[in-house]
Order: sequence, then C-alpha cells, then structure tokens
Amino acid sequence: MTINDAGPEEPNDELVSRIAKVTPELAESFLTKAAVNRRLNMSQVKVLAETILRGEWKLTHQGIAFDSDGALLDGQHRLHAIMEAKTTVEMIIFEGLSKEVFPVLDIGKRRSGADTLFSTGEKNLPQLSSTVRHVILFKTMSNAPWRGPQARVSNDQILAAYNEDPEGYRESVTIGRELSKYLFASWPAVSTGVYLTTEAAPAAEIESWISGLKSGASLDPHDARLALREVAKDIQKRSSKRKMNMRDQVAIYIKAWNAWVDPEKAGDLRLHRLKKTEKMPMPIKLPFEFK
Repeated sequence: MTINDAGPEEPNDELVSRIAKVTPELAESFLTKAAVNRRLNMSQVKVLAETILRGEWKLTHQGIAFDSDGALLDGQHRLHAIMEAKTTVEMIIFEGLSKEVFPVLDIGKRRSGADTLFSTGEKNLPQLSSTVRHVILFKTMSNAPWRGPQARVSNDQILAAYNEDPEGYRESVTIGRELSKYLFASWPAVSTGVYLTTEAAPAAEIESWISGLKSGASLDPHDARLALREVAKDIQKRSSKRKMNMRDQVAIYIKAWNAWVDPEKAGDLRLHRLKKTEKMPMPIKLPFEFK
C-alpha cells in the first residue's frame, strides 16, 4: 500500500488501495466521476459532516471506491460531507473494482450504540445505550424534539459519555429496570430520569425517593412519588392521539422529582406531557444537608 494525495490512477485490471488525505477540493473532483451512485441523502451528509467537525472521524476500511474505468462507485456521502465540513480527512481509496459489485455495496447492518458498548462487558446493552443517548440529548438539546436527524447521537459520543461515568450509568439502568415495573414510563426513560436526578442529589435522598416509588407504602396523598405512581392509571383513563414519547416521559419524571424536593413551589402538581411551548424541567439540586 502506498500513501499519497493524488487523484485516482489510470484504469487498470488490478484492484489497488491507498490512504489519502482528501481535501474538499479533491472530494469535489472525485464527485465529478460519479456514475451509478445511489440517491444523495442530505441528512446522512450532515451527520457525517458533524462527525468530522467534532473531530470524531477515524480512518477505517470504509472509504471511497472507483471502478476499473475510474468511475466513482462508493463514497459519495463521505465526499459530500468533506465538502460540507470544509475539512480535510484521511481515508482509504480503492481503485479497479468491477462494476458488478455496486449492488452489494453498503448492505451490511449499521453498527448501533449497543454494538459500540459491547466491548465494555456491560449487560442490558440496548437499554444502556438508550439511556446514555437520552442523557446526552437532555444535556445538549433539552428544549428541542428528540427525534429526526438533528437528534442523532454518534456511537463515539455514546461511548465517550459512558466512559466518563460507567458506574453511574450501570446503576441507573439497574434501578430503572426495577422502577419501570411501577411507573408509566419505559425502562430507558426511567433510567434516564434516575441518572439525571442522581446527579442532583446526595445518595441518601435518592434512596428515599426511589424506595417510596417502589413501595408506595405510607405515602401522604399529596406526595409527588405517589402522584408519579398514579400517572399510569391516569393515562389509561384518557384517550390521546399523541403517543407519550421519551422526552415527555423524562419530563414527567423530573417534574415529580422537583415537586418532591420542593412541594411548596410545585403547587397543584399535574404530571402531563410537555406542551408545545413548555420547556423541559431541570432537576432541582439538593445540598447535602437537605432533610
């Protein structure tokens, strides 16, 4: 394998590969050689461009490929992303592929966040990955919808966040699994709520909050923990065309937490979906002397 920054070599009958630094200008030049590429997906281009701008781009076996006539067979989204990011990246270039390989390019399963966390040895990987992802979304775009291309969280971001606090995420997922048996929300939604409130309070207070949610025993009728346990019954009584999404579920969990921490400010506690103009509540933080 050789390393240089030149354009594709003259067509030949042999498959060759090389590593090259692809500039935005070189990417544009390569794209002029596109012949049979798939329809361009600008959402995917933006995701890749953001990956480049965050410094998460890595050299892998997935680069760009030209056929034996010099036509671009694979890599148009990567090349457009380089142009979008206006940043040079290093990638591998294959030349001399048969035109017949085009139908089988990029048909493999996309690696998920759970796949990325597999090497950690953790259990419950789908729930763990979802929890980490939604904690990131809460901290980066709490007041925007958690869906669509703008809510894309890369596998690198998920792994980096997990590595910053593996014990915290592990414990939150374990507690979330248990609490979700008694609450309206999904396992990952409860785990996300647990993680965010655990960051805001001493362990003793978190334990008191969680034990009350689990048992529901001897709770005052106005206790926010009891109100949160009753949300499931309320939802069953009401018909709604709009499904309770993850952002709504996390918001309701935090609303109940805030009302439990400071019941005087909570007033008439109503645990419902976020209204269109309503902002995501932030967990009230507790000092260690809180009782």
